[in-house]
Amino acid sequence: MRITIILPTLDEGPLLSKTVEESFAQLPKHDVRALFVTSARLTTKETRTELEKSKHAFPGRVESFDQIRPGVGSAIREAFDRAEGDAVIIMTPDMETPPVALPDIVEKLQQGYDVVATTRWRRGISFNGYNPIKLILNLIFQQLFRALYFTRLGDLTYGYRAFRISVVKNIVWEEDRHPFFFETILKPLRLGYKIAEVDVPWDIFAVRKTSIGRATLKDFFVYVWTGLRNRFLPKSRIRRQV
Repeated sequence: MRITIILPTLDEGPLLSKTVEESFAQLPKHDVRALFVTSARLTTKETRTELEKSKHAFPGRVESFDQIRPGVGSAIREAFDRAEGDAVIIMTPDMETPPVALPDIVEKLQQGYDVVATTRWRRGISFNGYNPIKLILNLIFQQLFRALYFTRLGDLTYGYRAFRISVVKNIVWEEDRHPFFFETILKPLRLGYKIAEVDVPWDIFAVRKTSIGRATLKDFFVYVWTGLRNRFLPKSRIRRQV
């Protein structure tokens, strides 16, 4: 498959290079390129240096551009517009989205699924360092929206996802910030796309101590509004008009 991995980046430093190396190593039989979205104001000099190292290490396979609109959702939406190939995978450049799961994710796409989600909740999970209030809110939130969307998917907010390119091109994406990751599963669910889910190992302490720009408790109510709005949004407003 021809795969574009989208990675919005701010201050990941050496973890960026590690993410690229391990991601490419996990998919040796596929035509994979990494598309980094940088911020002219927020991406650090060290991270840009690591990005240039990756470009030299993998000529023609690593690209980048500065996003126009602020927010991680805007960054990925702009990358969707630039993405080419058969499939798109959203990852982070700080190893929070473990590359070891990539073969299982791509295999699901090859089996005919339109979207492949991942879940942190069932295997190899360490919540060391995770705010207990956020953990409780997250669990309640997941249960509520699983019921509202009639789905058995285990993790509706984790942004580690893969899509057939036709899916991302055929949907109207709207969120500019972190609720975008929630939107990327809600709209495919509403449109009836075939969705699989893959378990991934996840250690919050190992990754969060080196990364920034993550969702805060203030985002909780925005997530709730995003979930409710998209549940009752007419499908004609979800599907991109040709």
